[in-house]
Amino acid sequence: MTSKPAYRIASIPGDGIGTEVVAAAIQVVEKLAKTLETFQIEFTHIPWGTAYYKQNGRYVPEDCLDILRKFDAGLFGAVGAPDVPDHISLWGLLLAIRGPLQLYANVRPVRTFPGTKCPLNTATDGIDWLLVRENSEGEYSGQGGRSHIGQPWEAATEVAMFTRVGIERIMRFAFETAQSRPKKQLTVVTKSNSMRNGMVLWDEVAAQVARGFPDVKWDKMLVDAMTVRMVANPQSIDTIVGTNLHMDILSDLAAALAGSIGVAPSSNLDPTRKNPSLFEPVHGSAFDITGKGIANPVATFWSAAEMLSWVGEKDAAAKLMLCVENVCSAGILTPDLGGTANTQGVVDAVIAEIEKLK
Repeated sequence: MTSKPAYRIASIPGDGIGTEVVAAAIQVVEKLAKTLETFQIEFTHIPWGTAYYKQNGRYVPEDCLDILRKFDAGLFGAVGAPDVPDHISLWGLLLAIRGPLQLYANVRPVRTFPGTKCPLNTATDGIDWLLVRENSEGEYSGQGGRSHIGQPWEAATEVAMFTRVGIERIMRFAFETAQSRPKKQLTVVTKSNSMRNGMVLWDEVAAQVARGFPDVKWDKMLVDAMTVRMVANPQSIDTIVGTNLHMDILSDLAAALAGSIGVAPSSNLDPTRKNPSLFEPVHGSAFDITGKGIANPVATFWSAAEMLSWVGEKDAAAKLMLCVENVCSAGILTPDLGGTANTQGVVDAVIAEIEKLK
C-alpha cells in the first residue's frame, strides 16, 4: 500500500487583505486535498507582519530562514501598512526572505482570465504571457547609501548590481521556461543603450545562453519600447525575461492589460530546490478594502495552484484552476471584477466546484 505524499506549507498571511486571501486559499486547498485523496497538506500559521514588527521591533525573528527551511513551500499574503514606511516593511519581511533563500526566479503568468475583460482592442485573442523576473539583483540588491543628510547637497546612491552568475541562471531558467511553452519564444528585456555596464553584460550573457537553445526563437527589446509592444502588438509576445526593477514594473502593466491585478499570481522560486519556494498574489495589502470581506481571492488561488504544481501535484493544480475558472465564468466575481460576490462567496462557489470532482 503506497502512502500519499504529504506537504508542509508555511502560511504567512502578513498584512491587510493578505490575511483574508490566504485564509480563503487554505480553505480551498484543504478541500481539494480531502476530495481528491491523492495527497495530504498541512498549513502552519506564521505570524510575521506589521503586528509582529510593532510587538518585536522586527518583521521576522533571527532564525526565520531556519524556520522556513522546515517546510516544503510557503504561501504568502502581503506586507505593508499605512503607518510603517514601505521600505522598512518590504526589506523587513519579503526581501529578508527572497535574497537569503536565493529565490532568484520570480515567475508571473498573465492571461485573460474568465471574468476579466482585456482592455486592449489589439488583443483579439486575449493575452497569454509568462513573465520571468530576476529576483535577487539589480536595483533591489541593497547596495548604495546616503550622505550629507539634511543638507542642500544631500546625496543618495542606488547601485544596480549585476553578476554573471545571477544573469546566467535567470537567463537559463527563462530559456528553459520558453522552451516548455508551445510557442518556444522569448523576449529579453534590457536597457543597454543607456546603461552601458550592467545591461551590456545582461545582453552578452543572454546571447551566450541562447546558443544552448536553438529551438527557442528569441529577440531583445529595450524596456521602454517593450511597453509600447505590450499595448500595440500583444500577440507577438509569449515569454519575457528582465531585471528585477524592469519586470516589477512590466508585470503590473501586464496584469492590468490582461484585465485585473486581482487575479495575478506569482512564484518566488529557487530552481535548485535547495530552499523552499514562496508563492504570493501580486496585488499587495490593499488597506482601502481590508476588513470589508470583498478582497478577490483568485490571485491567491492561482498562486496556490502554482505551489501545488511546484511540489509535484500538477494534476491537483490543474483541477483547482478549472474549478476557479468555472466559478469566474459563472459570474461569481468580487467587486474589482465588476461582480457583487464577497470573498467567502467566491470560496464557497469554488468549494462547490471541487465537490463535483468526487
